[in-house]
Amino acid sequence: MVLSVPNTVFESVPTRVIVFTGNYGSGKTEVSVNFTLGLAALESELSIVDLDVVNPYFRCREAIEPMEAAGVEVIVPRGETFASELPIILPEVKGAMTRDTGRLVLDVGGDDVGARVLSSFGPALRGDQAELLMVLNARRPFTDTVDGALRIIREIENASRLKVTGLVCNTHLMEETRVEMIQEGVELAEAVSAETGATVRFVAAMDDMAAGYIEAVGGSPPYPVLPMVRRMLPPWISPLRQGRDRFRQIGLD
Repeated sequence: MVLSVPNTVFESVPTRVIVFTGNYGSGKTEVSVNFTLGLAALESELSIVDLDVVNPYFRCREAIEPMEAAGVEVIVPRGETFASELPIILPEVKGAMTRDTGRLVLDVGGDDVGARVLSSFGPALRGDQAELLMVLNARRPFTDTVDGALRIIREIENASRLKVTGLVCNTHLMEETRVEMIQEGVELAEAVSAETGATVRFVAAMDDMAAGYIEAVGGSPPYPVLPMVRRMLPPWISPLRQGRDRFRQIGLD
């Protein structure tokens, strides 16, 4: 069964600009892409920017085809630089941040190293038009405790010069994920929220786990739930990367 995405997920983040950040392995890109695809059903003008200048794998540009098919403007380098591992920041990015219309999603690189790129955009991301969301995975080594999560949040805030104002629970252990882990992640996020003042915005989980979690809490989860379909595939099975590798083999790239 494929769950529909409730509008409450998007109503929980009403700002025009939504920035997803987090530590490595938090699943922030998967969340960014699934959130964007769900939001596309509600918004006539929607863009996503691939701002991951750190990790050449698991970038939201890998899901460019389904997003463009859904009417999303995907702001990424094109042509020969599409697969580049260079930290390319397109001039269109700041324009998308400062315009008055349309919703904008930013998928930012992991940890403070990836978040540092946000500091260069200054006032465009401050005020009530933008929200910085921390994707929190309680099954990652550095965010499996409240103190660890607080340390990562402080590092991201210092690097970006922005305040984390919202939390997204995305506790998972890939194929080993269990419903109980999701509940543990919610409890951790609530403890982090109490320490920081950042609001728990929604819970993200793969579709079957999302259904199991909703059932486990009696059908009334305390926060909106974003059911996800896996879009970020490992590079050794990603069709897009397989195609690029094949182009290199036959001398077309």
